[in-house]
Amino acid sequence: MAALMIAAFVALLSQTLLNVALPVMMKDLNVNENTIQWLSNGYMLVNGVLVPVSAFLIARFTTRKLFLVATSLFAIGTIICALSYNFGFLMTGRLVQAAGAGILMPLMSIVTLTIFPVSERGKAMGLMGIAMIFAPAVGPTLSGWVVEHHSWRVLFYIVLPLAIISLIFGAFSMKNVTKTSSPKLDTLGVIFSTIGFGGLLYGFSDAGSAGWDSPVVITCLVVGTLSLVLFIWRELVADKPLLEFRVFKYSMFSLTTGINAIITMAMFSGMILLPIYLQNIRGFTPVESGLLLLPGAILMGIMSPITGIIFDKIGARWLSVVGLIITTVTTFEFSRLTVDTTYSFLIVMYTLRMFGMSLLMMPIQTAGLNQLPQRLNAHGSAMSQTLRNVAGALGTALLVTLMTNKAASHGKELAIAGQVDPADKAKMAEIAQQATVYGINHAFVVATWMTVGALVLAFFIKKTKPQEEPQKEKAA
Repeated sequence: MAALMIAAFVALLSQTLLNVALPVMMKDLNVNENTIQWLSNGYMLVNGVLVPVSAFLIARFTTRKLFLVATSLFAIGTIICALSYNFGFLMTGRLVQAAGAGILMPLMSIVTLTIFPVSERGKAMGLMGIAMIFAPAVGPTLSGWVVEHHSWRVLFYIVLPLAIISLIFGAFSMKNVTKTSSPKLDTLGVIFSTIGFGGLLYGFSDAGSAGWDSPVVITCLVVGTLSLVLFIWRELVADKPLLEFRVFKYSMFSLTTGINAIITMAMFSGMILLPIYLQNIRGFTPVESGLLLLPGAILMGIMSPITGIIFDKIGARWLSVVGLIITTVTTFEFSRLTVDTTYSFLIVMYTLRMFGMSLLMMPIQTAGLNQLPQRLNAHGSAMSQTLRNVAGALGTALLVTLMTNKAASHGKELAIAGQVDPADKAKMAEIAQQATVYGINHAFVVATWMTVGALVLAFFIKKTKPQEEPQKEKAA
């Protein structure tokens, strides 16, 4: 568990580590915004594409072999990034990194579900939550400080020793805990899922900058959706499916996966919109905006194992209800921002919001996975992870697009109502500032309604245990 947690922490840290550093890297590598975004989008795409294949890999190879290959890939990718002299070289390193990370995350979930009995899974998943929740949240703070004082390459030099420690530690301590077999790879399923998830993730992530009416975005979304429909059809008729959609037969798994997707979308709204507000409206530095997110990230890391222990005693329902009430109230508070909202108010609200999130993300996921029979653990984990990736990309694109569209229309209204001369730059800048705040508030209103929907669904969560399968199904 320790080896897996270190590896997962580093893999997830790398997901958000470059976000604040991108403007500096853009100048250094002499590329534009659309090109540099691929360092984040490409990482997410490879992750999203590899997760469905992970169920096959876990059935085919031993735990130890998969761990060592995944961690080695990640370390090699990090070395390529650190030594890169141009964008192409750096992009290659990021894709190799992402290939390792895409295998590591589902592997950690499966090992946890395999080695811990149901009565202790909450505690184990809580420990896992330290890596899954704390790492992406602390990334922007760390990179903000590094790029203000050092070269962006230092970010990779920080990650590399951790990846190597994890690899060496795992080489000595990792045991084989999953059963291996010789499943046949569903090649058609891989093609459909790659195009489907890849198309959707790219379409949603590009919509935030290019707009929903961009031909590239529309093409990606249409092709992605059609491929995904074909992928679902293929998996339902295949003898040995790549990703088992029959996990949705289990009602609690279906319910908790839906709630988790909504929460992921709402969580990303805060992580994306607040830095925009702090840097573009209030003029704070990357370090200052990163520091605002830090106490919430630390609190989430501390609370994750505690929440797991409470989950083992009382189940997920009341933890989720309390967590979602806190999340809903704090998200609503962010829908009332002004150009004068104090830094201390923002830091308290964001920290409280993260406290609410820490009470619900891992318990809800564990409650759903607990209902699945053991043979479906790998498929359930891969499905849950895949939908969270898609929900994260969709939530980010949707809320950023809502913000920009609302800000643009409100800015026009203000300019017409005040009969402002477009040549009056000072007045136009003031209007742009007010319009952006209005747009951010609108996006947070939508995020608030998302959390209200999740809150209603949370009342239906029940305590479950793995279901026994009929003998015929087992034999099959």
